[in-house]
Amino acid sequence: MTTRAELDTIVSTASLVAPIVASTTDIERALWLEAVADALDARVDDLVALANEESSLGVPRLTGEVARTTGQLRLFARVVREGSYLDATIDHADPGSTPPSPDLRRVMRPLGPVAVFAASNFPFAFSVAGGDTASALAVGCPVIVKAHPGHPRLSRLTASIVTEALRNADAPDGVFALVEGVETGIDLVNSPAIEAVGFTGSLHGGRALFDVASSRPKPIPFYGELGSLNPVLVTPAAVSADLAAGLAGSFTLGVGQFCTKPGVVFVPQGAGFEALLADAVGTPQPAPMLTPGLAATFAEGLERLQQRAETIVGAQQEPGSGTPVVLATTVADVLADPEALLVECFGPTTLLVRYESVDEALAAIAVIGGTLTATLHAAEGDDVADLADALARVSGRVLFGGWPTGVAVTWAQQHGGPWPSTTSPTHTSVGAAAVRRWVRPVAYQSAPSAVLPPALRDENPLGIPQRVDGVLTLP
Repeated sequence: MTTRAELDTIVSTASLVAPIVASTTDIERALWLEAVADALDARVDDLVALANEESSLGVPRLTGEVARTTGQLRLFARVVREGSYLDATIDHADPGSTPPSPDLRRVMRPLGPVAVFAASNFPFAFSVAGGDTASALAVGCPVIVKAHPGHPRLSRLTASIVTEALRNADAPDGVFALVEGVETGIDLVNSPAIEAVGFTGSLHGGRALFDVASSRPKPIPFYGELGSLNPVLVTPAAVSADLAAGLAGSFTLGVGQFCTKPGVVFVPQGAGFEALLADAVGTPQPAPMLTPGLAATFAEGLERLQQRAETIVGAQQEPGSGTPVVLATTVADVLADPEALLVECFGPTTLLVRYESVDEALAAIAVIGGTLTATLHAAEGDDVADLADALARVSGRVLFGGWPTGVAVTWAQQHGGPWPSTTSPTHTSVGAAAVRRWVRPVAYQSAPSAVLPPALRDENPLGIPQRVDGVLTLP
């Protein structure tokens, strides 16, 4: 565990190095990220073997996750090279306007040292070298990662690889560090030099840290991904055995330990979907969960749900493991007690909610609260415009067909949604726009050209997109 003295030294070093990091060029930082990606790829076998020991997620899944992680690092290198994240905006002076306008130029600048809390269910992509770390380093913020206790040895190995790669790429010492311990995490959020926090984990733990960040003498942004039901709406014409098979694969993927797992599925009453899903699941088999604690929490939550809903497919839960369970209820029961039925149960289970009409289903979806995703399965000819709008009101990503498990890392991705799925629905933790969490706008008024950041100079030495006098200009 990290001692308080060690933490204070790490945070102090990050604070001292922050202005140096902020003054580096986007190209320099892109090279840092690419160096880290190359170093992780070179050690993939060692990393995967250790991750499998600590998580039981399996070599194929973990190998793919390393590739996703290094892909994220390289994406953020492209993001900062391209430069539009800076939102460089130039309004030349206009003495003839009412009132007269001075020369104004605005650009995004890094916040400073940030804290990142690693997640348990993605030991690479949402952990030490994951998207939060990559996106913050990309824009010039020193990063201090709080390791997840579910994979401590992997966290240390990853951190050592990242540290060495950054040093070899001439990044300043102190731009990245790893700390461990529950109390250390709280102290990290409370450290005055920390300017923002990224978190992926439980609603309970995230809310506690969010309150710490908000109650500091100087409150700071807390970007938490906390929990999500990810509702699915199936229209009557879309019911099929293939659809049931897709759902079975999605809610059991990774033993149900995905933040995008479809946790509640609205199906038409009497359409026979329950039987199709039971056939698709087959004989439930237990599989090890990430930690004994998660398995115990899953079993407890499942027991509470089973007291309120019908069990369609199920088996006794074994210590340390998760066994698939399908539950069913009605819209009327959901509306009568949403707090009991519309709760995330982190593990291989899903709740089918039978509806009499689509409007009835939408009424129940509206009381779910915020969610990362919402999925619509409809047949050709179904009128889905109103349905799509209703789903967009409660979620950050609306899927038309397919399943929400599996989050592509792209420029257009949105991985965030209204509370309680995240604490900040205006941002994403996956995709190019994730960098926006770690920057803030600064405007320069009537500034001499010599003091302007390069992104704001008329000659555009960086060759980046600029908005000049209201017109977007491309290099």
